[in-house]
Amino acid sequence: MRALVFDGNDLTFDAKRPDPSPTSGEAAIRPLQMGVCATDLELCKGYMGYTGVLGHEFVGQVESVADKSDKQWVGKRVVGRINCVCGKCDMCQKGLREHCRNRTVLGILNRDGCFADAFTLPVANLLEVPDSVDDDHAVFTEPLAAAYQIIRQLTIEGRPFITVLGDGRLGLLCAQVMSQLNATVRLVGKHADKLALCEKWGIKHRLLEDVGLRGDQDIVVDCTGSASGLTTAMQMVRPRGKIVLKTTVAPTPRSDDNNKIDLSPLVINEIELIGSRCGPFDRALQALSAEEVDVVSLISRRAKLADGVDAMSVAARSDVIKVLLEP
Repeated sequence: MRALVFDGNDLTFDAKRPDPSPTSGEAAIRPLQMGVCATDLELCKGYMGYTGVLGHEFVGQVESVADKSDKQWVGKRVVGRINCVCGKCDMCQKGLREHCRNRTVLGILNRDGCFADAFTLPVANLLEVPDSVDDDHAVFTEPLAAAYQIIRQLTIEGRPFITVLGDGRLGLLCAQVMSQLNATVRLVGKHADKLALCEKWGIKHRLLEDVGLRGDQDIVVDCTGSASGLTTAMQMVRPRGKIVLKTTVAPTPRSDDNNKIDLSPLVINEIELIGSRCGPFDRALQALSAEEVDVVSLISRRAKLADGVDAMSVAARSDVIKVLLEP
C-alpha cells in the first residue's frame, strides 16, 4: 500500500506500507479525495509528537468490514468522525465522546490517517454521503463541521460584532458559517487575494494592517494558525467579550521570547477564552447538500497521493488556500 508517512523528522512517500486490516467494529476505507489541513502541517513541525500516516479530511468508499453485521456499509461513500473512542470512560459516559480518555484520532493521535490507499475507522464513526454532495464538497465535511462547532459553543445575544481572524482555509469557512448568525461579521486577514473571496459571499473584510485594535469586538474567532493570533485577538475583543480559539500550533522552544504570550489581558479584561475543536458532521453535510457554504472556491491545487510530499509544501504557501489529494 502507498501512504504519506511522517516519522518524527521527515515526511516521505512510502510505496510499500502494509495494508491495514480492520478489527472488530471497524471498516476499511478507500479514499476518493483527501484534504490537506493546517494541522497536518503542524504535525510535521512536532505538534502532538505524532508519527505515522498523515491525514484526517477525506471522502471515501467502504471496501470491507470486520463484522458481518456491518456488511451494509460495504460500497457506500462515506465521511467519518476522526475521534475513535472507547465508550466506557467517564468522558464517554457523560456524552463527551470527543474527549474520550482513551481516544485515538485519525492521522493525529495513535492512529494512521487517510493519506494512503486505504485506512480504517470504526463503523460507528461513519456517515453516508448523500448523492447530492459530490466528492469536491464532501471532502470539506470535517473542517466545515469544526466551523459549525463554534455556533454550538456560543450564546448569541442581540446583534454582536464578530471578527474572524485569519484568512486561511478554516478562517474562510468560519466566516461563512458565522455570517449565518444574527450578527455583524467581518473577516480580518493579511492576504488581499484571499479576502477578495468575501466579495462573492457578501461578507465584510479588512486587511489586518488597516484595522484599529480598539478592543471593541464582542467575539473574536482566532483561525490564524499562528501563536501570535491570540495576542491580536486579545487586542481586538472588548472587556468581558469572548475569544474562540481554533488555532493549534506546534510548541516553540522555551528560549524563543518572541512567541511568549502575555495572558494578563484575559484576567484584566475578564475575557472568556473558548477552545473549539471538532464539530457536527451531520450539520456540515446538511450545509453542503443545501449549498449554504461555498467550498469549491477554496480549492487552490490538486495533486496525486504519490506527489504528496510536494503537495504539503505547496499547502504551506501563503498564496494557497486548500490542496486536495487524489489516489
